[in-house]
Amino acid sequence: MDISTLIKKLQNPEFYPHSVKTPIEVMQTHSSVVFLTGDYAYKLKKPVNFGFLNYSTLDKRQHFLTQELNMNQVIAPDIYLEVLPITDDNKQLNLSGEGEIIDYILKMNQFPQNCLLINLFEAGKLQEYHLKELGKTIAEFHKNTKTNDYIRSFGDIEIIKKSIDENYQRTEKYIGIAQSKQQYQETKQFTDRYFSANKKLFENRRKHDKIRECHGDLHLKNICLWHDKIQLFDRIEFNEEFRLVDVMFDVAFTVMDLDARNRQDFSNIFLNTYLEYTGDWEGLPVLPVYLSRQAYVRAKVNSMLLDDPNISQKEKQEATQTAANYYHLAWQYTQQHQGQIILMSGLSGSGKTTIAKYLAKQINGILIRSDALRKHLTGIPLNQTGGDDIYTQEMNEKTYNRLIELGQILAQHGFSVILDAKFDRHIWRELVINWSKNNQIPLTILYCDAPREVLIDRLCKRTDDISDATPNLLEEQAKKAELFNEIEQEYVKIIDTTTDWEKSLNSLFNTR
Repeated sequence: MDISTLIKKLQNPEFYPHSVKTPIEVMQTHSSVVFLTGDYAYKLKKPVNFGFLNYSTLDKRQHFLTQELNMNQVIAPDIYLEVLPITDDNKQLNLSGEGEIIDYILKMNQFPQNCLLINLFEAGKLQEYHLKELGKTIAEFHKNTKTNDYIRSFGDIEIIKKSIDENYQRTEKYIGIAQSKQQYQETKQFTDRYFSANKKLFENRRKHDKIRECHGDLHLKNICLWHDKIQLFDRIEFNEEFRLVDVMFDVAFTVMDLDARNRQDFSNIFLNTYLEYTGDWEGLPVLPVYLSRQAYVRAKVNSMLLDDPNISQKEKQEATQTAANYYHLAWQYTQQHQGQIILMSGLSGSGKTTIAKYLAKQINGILIRSDALRKHLTGIPLNQTGGDDIYTQEMNEKTYNRLIELGQILAQHGFSVILDAKFDRHIWRELVINWSKNNQIPLTILYCDAPREVLIDRLCKRTDDISDATPNLLEEQAKKAELFNEIEQEYVKIIDTTTDWEKSLNSLFNTR
């Protein structure tokens, strides 16, 4: 039975052994069809072979549906149920009935479509706290995913490059349809240069166990908010090269998907939350190549719809425009940026982190808090209060040295980096100033100020934050703080955090 006929027959409510909400809603991609029946959703794989994905035989479709079930039950047990055969009994199709098996289908609990993050987004209901929760959820997911020598082997730069090159090869025929030849060549040239110049980066990712069994397709259509929790689903089962990847590969898909919808503020919140909870700031230099790859894959998938005879002409026109937008985004990620460092400074409670988080969203900056970094260095959870042992002079030096080192690494790779700490000593400020001068990296020091009674009030009211600062530390902090000298003052901008500081920041950094 050809796929078009099968799709039509599975829209018949009588096919299902349970009550069905009619009409049955059908959703198609280049490789699968999902039927929404009310309580249950059923996923059928199309008999296609794209090279990187091969569902061309009955045995392969059964194998990959079973793979999909097993892999996704781990991360979304509320959703995935079982794989069932579709049988033909005297031209009467059944689920698990008598007769010849003509195909297989994956049965899932159907969640309300308004639970999908993409639908929450389009309804204007996706909020900043959702993105923070998503960052924490994916951080925890990656922490618990497995790695071993076999999985790490997929971090080999030649394997990664081969997979990306295949995307270029497969989309050559769409040049002049969904993207220009110049844009195609410039995007490809970027990845060629990137892999040639950054071999050590990718080797370090392997050495530090950052190649893991990830998700592989982590965009808003594959994430839902159901049963009061963020749930990831539709993990890639058909190609190990898409699933056994750098954790930044997964992160890049979510960041790219939000960027594509013109919500860079949301992608920034998600990314900074993820980084804070994993401590994987050193993985950021490989992010641009994965961002470009993910946008290019979405362009490729939409381009492939143009070859599907089951897709209407109107849908093909929409797919062409969508593909063009993604191809352009993939190219945008290849453009170089000037890195910069912004030092936050001030006493506890002065508003450093509030200012830093706001600024990060405005300039798409990477925010590194000394409070988070200190706890990663000492191996304690971010939500756990640290003892005196993590606030010794030795730990202070270790924390500031690492904080500055990360700022330098990321700024040299074109990131705007916000280092959130007191920076109350000449020694730390001078280190950054001298390095910035020598490397021609722009530097700004934002000193946050507020009356003492305001600081005390803020610290007393602080909840649900990783900082361990309390009001009784203020007097000692004030005594130890070293005033800015003449050289430092050239870089200092004072922010009174009891006034309209947003306006000051927007003017200072030319945002909005």
